[in-house]
Amino acid sequence: MQPTTTSGYADIHGGKLYYEVAGTGPALLLIHAGVADHRMWDDQWAAFAQHFRVIRYDTREFGKTTSQDVAYSNRQDIADLLSHLGISRIAIMGVSRGGQIATDFTLEHPDMVTHLISVAGGISGISYDDITPLPEEVAINERIEAVENAKDYPPLIDLEVHVWGDGPAQPEGRMAAGPRAKMRQMVAENYAAHQGESPTAQPLDPPAIHRLGEIRVPTLVIEGDLDFDETHQVMGILAARVAGAQHVVIAGTAHLPNMEQPAQFTQIVLDFLRK
Repeated sequence: MQPTTTSGYADIHGGKLYYEVAGTGPALLLIHAGVADHRMWDDQWAAFAQHFRVIRYDTREFGKTTSQDVAYSNRQDIADLLSHLGISRIAIMGVSRGGQIATDFTLEHPDMVTHLISVAGGISGISYDDITPLPEEVAINERIEAVENAKDYPPLIDLEVHVWGDGPAQPEGRMAAGPRAKMRQMVAENYAAHQGESPTAQPLDPPAIHRLGEIRVPTLVIEGDLDFDETHQVMGILAARVAGAQHVVIAGTAHLPNMEQPAQFTQIVLDFLRK
């Protein structure tokens, strides 16, 4: 049964942030990946709403959120959303780019976070001094950048669905048809709806790579075994430098494990949060 969900828009600097809320209890904020929008959490929504006041939203340049061409902070956008909802403390979880945002928010607003979950997430400020990328993965990233700069969207959509959905070293179509089609829809709609927007995100200063030891909340790191080797290295750094962090690898999944193995993913997160 789907929970009763309310939706709306929160005023943010130079824009309107779309959000949805369901359930009661401690607050849990979900941040989508850069190849998705708030809908990537559909398979977790009802289960999380049974235990938490769960919130999901679209970041700027994604989904239903609108933004002027302004300088902004993803961390401040979250703070403004929570203020709009009357929430002072949250557990926070993000996937990929969303994982980096969640980690940065935890560092900038440590008193507001009860738990941190980073799923295949980035670490702000990380560089090739910290990790050693595989040459073939560097080539993939350069190809994505070239196609994106050319604004050649049909092949760009195909490429992103393949490398992030199937996995960079996996055959085309490895990801199951259902989540693959949903991922394609989200990527295509984001490009169609937000081509004219160019707000500028302001980075965390100093960045997270030099500050991971400051994180004092219970932390869970999740990744898929078919993801980029670069992601494995980044997740290893996060798990090693945050005291007491738990590290889970979900077999048979790439960059979006919550969409590929929703039941297993949901149980892992619930077990962590309910301890």
